[in-house]
Amino acid sequence: MFEILFLGTSASAPSARRGLSAQIVKHDEYRFLIDCGEGTQRQILQSGIGFKQLGRILLTHGHLDHILGLGGLMSTFMRWEAIEELEIFGGKSAIERVRTLINDVVLRGATPPMHLHYREITPGLIFEADDFTVTAFPVTHRGPDCLGYLFEEKARRPFLPEKATLLGVPFGSERRQLVDGQTITLADGSVVTPEDVLGPLQRGTKLMVVGDTGRTDDLLEAARGADALVIESTYLDEESDMARQFSHMTAKGAAELAVKAGVKQLILTHISRRYREKDVLAEAQSVFQNVVVARDFDSFPVRKDL
Repeated sequence: MFEILFLGTSASAPSARRGLSAQIVKHDEYRFLIDCGEGTQRQILQSGIGFKQLGRILLTHGHLDHILGLGGLMSTFMRWEAIEELEIFGGKSAIERVRTLINDVVLRGATPPMHLHYREITPGLIFEADDFTVTAFPVTHRGPDCLGYLFEEKARRPFLPEKATLLGVPFGSERRQLVDGQTITLADGSVVTPEDVLGPLQRGTKLMVVGDTGRTDDLLEAARGADALVIESTYLDEESDMARQFSHMTAKGAAELAVKAGVKQLILTHISRRYREKDVLAEAQSVFQNVVVARDFDSFPVRKDL
């Protein structure tokens, strides 16, 4: 299971109730901060999640409303908070802009308070743990090197305890060995293989996070079958011409992608101050029913059975 916490859900500029773009994706002990708009450090404090495990930051692109909070965050790390390592992932243009912000404006020759790594990435696998991966994919927005991120649990074969019990496999390390793919020999000399107690291969949970985007046709394959799709909804369809002009998405366009891709849940963010939340929701729900408009500090579990 993944969980996504929204720290900022406004488009372009903050509003009285919405901060600028930032989300945290959690999986067990892992934390990934996606984008870091102005004011993100305060949102982190207010959310109660803290700074200690936020060692990986994934940038969707280099526009200021998605990166400007990195300056304040680094300043806080220099004075108040302590982490051992910080990795900032992004496309070439985003990393260049962030490097200037942090090195030239914040650090100004000082030594970073942690091991600081700028990870310039291209589409493909960027992180792998024992049970899940993070993959970057290209997104069409204004400027080069825009990215989205797929969080996917690895496929696994579920353990079938009733079969293990029938075969006389005791509780404890023997069952763990079978789950790990090892054949075991029981006290009576009988041999039990993983094939005897594991079910068919099942895919894991899939979460797709898109930043700003002006198109969805090039996102269809990446989104297919996602358990949750997080995507911007800066405009309503009545201003679709303006959306195309600035390479942003409408609520209707996001919902149409959810339908075509067979997504289970749609979560809209990056909401313009010009619209009422209920109107954004109504437009999306006219196309796709299982949709929510995220608010700051909303948290959503993402699992296969939702």
